[in-house]
Amino acid sequence: MNKDIRPTPLRAPKQKFFQDTIAIVYDFDGTLSPQPMQEYTVLPKIGIEPEAFWKQVHKEASETDSDPMLVYMRLMLEKLYKNDDVKITREDFAAMAEKIQYFPGVETWFPHINAYVEKRGLGKVKVQHYIISAGQKEILEGVSIRKYFKQIYASEYHFNQYGIATFPKLLITDTSKTQFLFRINKGKEALAESINDHMPESERPIPFSNIIYIGDGMTDVPSMALTKKSGGHAIAVFNSKIARTKETCVRLLDAGRVDFIAPADYRESSKLAARVQLLLDSVIAGVAYAAEVSACKNENA
Repeated sequence: MNKDIRPTPLRAPKQKFFQDTIAIVYDFDGTLSPQPMQEYTVLPKIGIEPEAFWKQVHKEASETDSDPMLVYMRLMLEKLYKNDDVKITREDFAAMAEKIQYFPGVETWFPHINAYVEKRGLGKVKVQHYIISAGQKEILEGVSIRKYFKQIYASEYHFNQYGIATFPKLLITDTSKTQFLFRINKGKEALAESINDHMPESERPIPFSNIIYIGDGMTDVPSMALTKKSGGHAIAVFNSKIARTKETCVRLLDAGRVDFIAPADYRESSKLAARVQLLLDSVIAGVAYAAEVSACKNENA
């Protein structure tokens, strides 16, 4: 009597669960700081009023059909170097950062969030903070909160063999910000690493579902839209002293670009803290679920 003998199907090898990191990604100008960083740093050094400078930037960009961000980076160097004796180094830019002011609670926000995730995640979930900004990396490298960020992605200057800034080498625009979200998602954070090769969702160190994006306006729409569409979360913050910033955030909320809006108040008792913590609870629960699914599969492999 013949029996139908079928081979036992091969089980997938056991895999250690590794998608246990949350990424909180911040814009900078208008998000962590009330004004563009240049208005605290370079423009006072040049001796030009911010309104006049930005007016010149937008006028030239319009007349020459140029990218405004590239125009501003070039104009800043031209105005800094109008005196031949002045040469700006990377260290000079970083030193200017001490003038930058923050929204309330920013400087204590990161330790608070880190402790919250450690507690709520029972020590099994990590959180990393990132900046993606169209502003200037050389300035951001000198900010007092620099130590809290895993990476800062921002526009950069080229420095010659004498260490002097000579021309823009990296420009980050509203739409190119999304590239860096994919870098965080895929764990390819160095600019020299390509992010174009296909990577299965299961192999990405930080799934979009583990990403929370915090921005302040229309320049953040591509990043907010990508994050939300890919299963992550977004929050828009506004300056309570400027009515139009809230109006912008309300439009983002109505359009479904963000989960929540809140005043840019980073103190522990703020509405922003409560809403970010709610999102963190949701992400932590998702990580716990994914970890248990992985454990169950490994138990029965």
